[in-house]
Amino acid sequence: MTPPRIPQIPVVVLAGFLGSGKTTLLNHLLRNRAGTRIGVIVNDFGAIEIDAMTVSGQVGSTVSLGNGCLCCAVDASELDTFLETLTRPSARLDVIVIEASGLAEPQELVRMLLASDNPHILYGGLVEVVDAAEFDATRQRHPELDRHLAVADLVVLNKTDRVGEAERERLRATVAELSGPAAVIPAEHGRIDPDLLFDPALRPDGEEMAGQLSFEDLLRHEECDGHEQCDGHGHADHLHAAYESVDFTAEVPMDPRRFMAFLDSRPEGLYRIKGFVDFGAGDRDNTYALHAVGRFLRFVPRPWARGEQRLTQLVMIGAGIDAAALHEGLAACRAEQEPQPDAPDTERAMWGVLRYVPEPARDGDAEVDVREAAAEA
Repeated sequence: MTPPRIPQIPVVVLAGFLGSGKTTLLNHLLRNRAGTRIGVIVNDFGAIEIDAMTVSGQVGSTVSLGNGCLCCAVDASELDTFLETLTRPSARLDVIVIEASGLAEPQELVRMLLASDNPHILYGGLVEVVDAAEFDATRQRHPELDRHLAVADLVVLNKTDRVGEAERERLRATVAELSGPAAVIPAEHGRIDPDLLFDPALRPDGEEMAGQLSFEDLLRHEECDGHEQCDGHGHADHLHAAYESVDFTAEVPMDPRRFMAFLDSRPEGLYRIKGFVDFGAGDRDNTYALHAVGRFLRFVPRPWARGEQRLTQLVMIGAGIDAAALHEGLAACRAEQEPQPDAPDTERAMWGVLRYVPEPARDGDAEVDVREAAAEA
């Protein structure tokens, strides 16, 4: 019998220099999480607004932010310890966000996550926040910003309301050049759609249906009662315009080699890919769950359920992406004809996919990432 898989929690690294607005963005995520349980790791609680004011600066402590959200104040040496705390089943978290300021260089945090032995975590991307109004000055003071942008999976060009249209376009082009294939999202006051970073949690048991207003509800109403007209929904209803989401479905199995070639050359601005892939004769027994964020890529095979329709179903999320070109590229990955399962080339065709499949742990109860492959993606 195949051992049950351990649920894995995506860990998003949130980076940016002082004043860029990353804490504002973090507070926005906490206010607009739509029932998703978020764990937060920061250096101190001082700027985290939601129900954490009484423990400001207490490094080494954990506080509940209400409705299942937790916040840890740590230093870099304690990161693994607190990740272990936040990924315990009793915490019941859906996503973890690490605010990088003061903890370590962003790329070092990414390396730590990819090298972690914690079987409960999954890399969720490096998000770099930059201040549009102070970008040139920040870059002059901190030349390492270019290096941070070069390894980012997503760049939030924040405070775009403080610059004119021509300047916004110049900055977007400069940031896009420095960040390579990363998606670049414009934002005001750190407001981005949480769906860009993580999937909303589905709770059919109604456990989030509280009869009492939460801090999240109160702060959203407080924001709406100010100078913004948002009809009680904050700004979340208007955030989808900053990025695109493209769906793809195929009833014909995908050719493994052509599909991997598509992933290896995925276009700039494509931040996340998620879904399931049918490789047909390459593996008759399993569908392959695909998780790609920035340069990170992995597949996890899952046995087909009895009577389940064999489809490839993918969702692609990014900024400035060409939906028609993505559909055309994926359509070209469909197998032209079904190969024989016992043909020698059939097994070799799957080698590129299997490089990104987690290796089972020795005891059979957990799995670890093929990090060498992930690092090359």
